[in-house]
Amino acid sequence: MDPSPDVTREPTGAAASAAHPRPAVLEVLAVSTRLGLTSFGGPVAHLGYYRSEYVLRRRWVDEQTYADLVALCQFLPGPASSQVGIAIGVLRAGLLGGFAAWLGFTLPSAIALVLFGLEVRGSDLSAAGWIHGLKVAAVAVVAQAVWGMGRTLCPDRERVTIAILAALIVSSWPTAGGQVLVIALAGVIGLRLFPGSGGASASRVRVPFGRRLGIAALALFFALLLALPALRYLVHSHPLAVFDGFYRSGALVFGGGHVVLPLLQTEVVPPGWVSNEQFLAGYGAAQAVPGPLFTFAAYLGAVMGPRPNGWAGAALALTAIFLPAFLLVVGALPFWDALRARPAFQAALRGINAAVVGLLLAALYRPVWTSAIHGASDFALALAAFGLLVWWRVPPWLVVAFAAVGGAAIGALP
Repeated sequence: MDPSPDVTREPTGAAASAAHPRPAVLEVLAVSTRLGLTSFGGPVAHLGYYRSEYVLRRRWVDEQTYADLVALCQFLPGPASSQVGIAIGVLRAGLLGGFAAWLGFTLPSAIALVLFGLEVRGSDLSAAGWIHGLKVAAVAVVAQAVWGMGRTLCPDRERVTIAILAALIVSSWPTAGGQVLVIALAGVIGLRLFPGSGGASASRVRVPFGRRLGIAALALFFALLLALPALRYLVHSHPLAVFDGFYRSGALVFGGGHVVLPLLQTEVVPPGWVSNEQFLAGYGAAQAVPGPLFTFAAYLGAVMGPRPNGWAGAALALTAIFLPAFLLVVGALPFWDALRARPAFQAALRGINAAVVGLLLAALYRPVWTSAIHGASDFALALAAFGLLVWWRVPPWLVVAFAAVGGAAIGALP
């Protein structure tokens, strides 16, 4: 059984950054970089890796705070798993901690995709056994997240029922709109089922900046969203057009990294910046690297025909697509902690958190399970990886390596 984390053992958020700002930022960078090198499997698996590292191992936040952050970022447009990482970095070590969390988690896959685009774009790793092993590792990671979060966030039959219904609805209606609707309905149901449930169980988290900065960040988010398209047509500048296209793609996407692909294709293929063949080749490569799928933007920026391209184009596209996530997290955090401490909001969050477990359960089946488990050998490897994670407490990165070796061995069988 996973022990319930006790976040009072060490300072978090603003307290930690005030006590030792530089070591805290460097610690966030080191931990997030290791996650960026080993977190395969997409956004749902990333949440499982985060929980293992930030909640269970390091106890930077407790289980309830983590679940509330996941629920918040599900409501925000953009890459939810990256936003959760940024928020945890902010709470641990301030704004620099949020930047460090993003940088460490994002840079490994971004560099790999840029190198692929510039040097090895003709390589085909889709049939490699070790790639399939990484998909199997994602099954174990997501299953561990469902197991652990379910036991904590669904302790009674009402919340178990909410989770199951959420999983059934999302499985039948697998769209971003369906997910948002399920989360909203779960909040209303929680408000009805748990009226007057106090917020005492939710530990208060000190956000290291005030609401004025949050309002400024939200204002900048909407100002850029409205002003960039106008400037693009007034000022005929290709760098400005690239920044506008990638910023809007990052600002208007709900439902995870894969949903951004059609938006990006519309931005880069019709104007001739990237050919459709280049686009599809980069998408295939993005499935083989760890970290957020939004780093696909770095590949597109690197292979674009018009300048800036190469490393400069990759940096421009990557900054533009992730900037909305930063602004939304900074804008929401000062208000989030005040809201989550209110009894009525806590009641709604109880329902929302149960629904989040249901969303994870649905994702465990599709696409995680369906894309990885094709036979008895795959199931055996996934079961072994799950056992190593849950009962032997093996670090996730070692389990990923184990699954990669196992996948290569299975692929070599006649």
